[in-house]
Amino acid sequence: MSLADSDHELVVEELGREPTPAEAALFENLWSEHCAYRSSRPLLSAFESEGDQVVIGPGDDAAVVALPESEDEGTDMDADTNGDDSQTYITMGIESHNHPSYVDPFDGAATGVGGIVRDTLSMGAYPIALADSLYFGEFDREHSKYLFEGVVEGISHYGNCIGVPTVAGSVDFHPDYEGNPLVNVACVGLTNEERLVTAEAQEPGNKLVLVGNATGRDGLGGASFASEDLAEDAETEDRPAVQVGDPYAEKLLIEANEQLVDEGLIESARDLGAAGLGGASSELVAKGGLGAAIELERVHQREPNMSALEILLAESQERMCYEVEPENVDRVAEIADRFDLGCSVIGEVTAENYTCTFEGETVVDVDAYFLGEGAPMNDLPANDPTEPETDLPDADLSAAFDAVVSSPNTASKRWVYRQYDHEVGVRTSVGPGDDAAIVAVREANTGLAISAGAAPNWTTTAPYDGARAIALENATNIAAKGATPLAAVDCLNGGNPEKPEVYGGFTGIVDGLADMCETLSTPVVGGNVSLYNDSVAGPIPPTPTLAMVGTKTGYDAPPLEVQPTAEGDSELLLVGDLALESDAFALGGSEYLAQFDGSDQFPVLPSDEQAAELVSTLASVADDEATLAVHDVSHGGLVGALAEMVTDDAGLDISIPDVSDLAGALFHEQPGRAVIQTESPAAVRDAFDDVAPVVSLGSATADGTLSLTVGDETITVDATEIRDLRSTIEDELE
Repeated sequence: MSLADSDHELVVEELGREPTPAEAALFENLWSEHCAYRSSRPLLSAFESEGDQVVIGPGDDAAVVALPESEDEGTDMDADTNGDDSQTYITMGIESHNHPSYVDPFDGAATGVGGIVRDTLSMGAYPIALADSLYFGEFDREHSKYLFEGVVEGISHYGNCIGVPTVAGSVDFHPDYEGNPLVNVACVGLTNEERLVTAEAQEPGNKLVLVGNATGRDGLGGASFASEDLAEDAETEDRPAVQVGDPYAEKLLIEANEQLVDEGLIESARDLGAAGLGGASSELVAKGGLGAAIELERVHQREPNMSALEILLAESQERMCYEVEPENVDRVAEIADRFDLGCSVIGEVTAENYTCTFEGETVVDVDAYFLGEGAPMNDLPANDPTEPETDLPDADLSAAFDAVVSSPNTASKRWVYRQYDHEVGVRTSVGPGDDAAIVAVREANTGLAISAGAAPNWTTTAPYDGARAIALENATNIAAKGATPLAAVDCLNGGNPEKPEVYGGFTGIVDGLADMCETLSTPVVGGNVSLYNDSVAGPIPPTPTLAMVGTKTGYDAPPLEVQPTAEGDSELLLVGDLALESDAFALGGSEYLAQFDGSDQFPVLPSDEQAAELVSTLASVADDEATLAVHDVSHGGLVGALAEMVTDDAGLDISIPDVSDLAGALFHEQPGRAVIQTESPAAVRDAFDDVAPVVSLGSATADGTLSLTVGDETITVDATEIRDLRSTIEDELE
């Protein structure tokens, strides 16, 4: 990929001369779609990113959000946050490593984890949780399974080695990811107002210090590689663009960064990711309206005879660029040496241009702001998506139950998350496999609920409403644990935006996600955009991964599984099912239709007022002592939710009122619904009065069996049969 002619003309006009090879390569990478968001930035203003708790929003390495005051503020501060009386902050970030994970699934996914963790370090925070959302081609394809296994192994290896728990996420299989999987990783960090660092250079004369692994030639041109369609031979031809990670060096960097922040030695910081040293250092000074003077030969290198361009653009991992006051440079070097990390004083912040020299020759001399912000935006045509026709299958109820419950999309993901150490760090109160994870922030006596994912079937059917549904589902997951949504970050994945139908779908997911998050008063405080996820197999579905956090006092939450009770002591209630109330079902985007090759309109979603009140009310009800279990209803419909609630010790006796459309009642996937097991059904009905419909489903049993009656039809399956159906992934990969 080279600089476009129109861009080259702009650069020549700005510089008053032809760019040097190093400058041309810098512009090529920093003006790429991956770095400059040339096709997406015009759309991103749709997101509301401000709020009472937002400290730093979009534009930095990670967002910073203040935790609300708890009713019983904690007093014990963990060692990794340098306890004091400052307000507790969390950081939130998300990034994609899609193209690299196709070319090299292990290293591509692993370095995605490393990159988002270093974004967390840049803010002076300590990483406390990861969430990964993964998307692959159909599970029965050998290549999909190869990518799936490699990506999971890469994430687990890197995350486990650095000691950061992977607590949440999602896995989806869809035929349109066959030529281009998606690997989206989110990280949550912990800091406070005294420790906060930003990626904005502060003062001319301060030194720029590179700390971490030595620079090699790996990952050259990674930013531009991520800004074009995957070629048919990408797995061989693009391998040099994929970085190679070293999680043990990353762990040392995490701890060194913690000490540097503790001692107040860092004025600003930036992770070396896309476009390597050139990207990190130029962005750091550009944000402060400043420049830099860098001597490239000072960079510690692991390969001989590296050129200026290679040193500038290599995306070698586990490196940080720090702004340090001159009197603190020696102490920074001492700490780096203590952790066996390389350390180079590579230059200083200036009030002039961004300049780089190599062995006495000036190879870069440009205005830093123009380099980072001068790329012109694209004005692309967009076609509205077509409405799906209604073509409903006529499937036997028993066969439909088996097909939906055993689908890789709705089956157990235990094979994935059991490879992750989700308890390291001793903060995980609710781990993966539930609606949302809960991480204990003892510093504020706060439970931090985390939910992450998307739904390609939904956004393929209806990009705008599907994205609204994704936001509502993540919020419902959080509310099901008794938490209130606080903030979110997004990873917006799309195909080639130069195709009007692709850009139309992408525009839809941006607007849909933005509208529902605003409805839920949940600011979208940061994110990532990944376009050109297109290959010879065609474009991916528009995929808006959302990672949302919520808060609650304390760390306990009702389980997903039904609890055994004596007969008559509890009742199962379904809240929020608008279709069941109206007896008018839409199955669009459902796993049921995916299994039987049908199509339909997307379900009607709750109104804005209903959605906000439903989430708030559900959080309150979930925290009530009379609530025994809560599970959101979405993927797989009501059948999927009920099957997941059954255990060996507790079953369900369910009876659904006679309806005109049996399949619609059981398998539609309208989000904003939940099944609640409660000892006080009257109180739940009162709480949801004028908020959402409440339907009695039945009661818990002690036989570990799901008995499901709809009209004249009954299905009876026990916990062992359900477990066997849901073990699709484990059975295939072990």
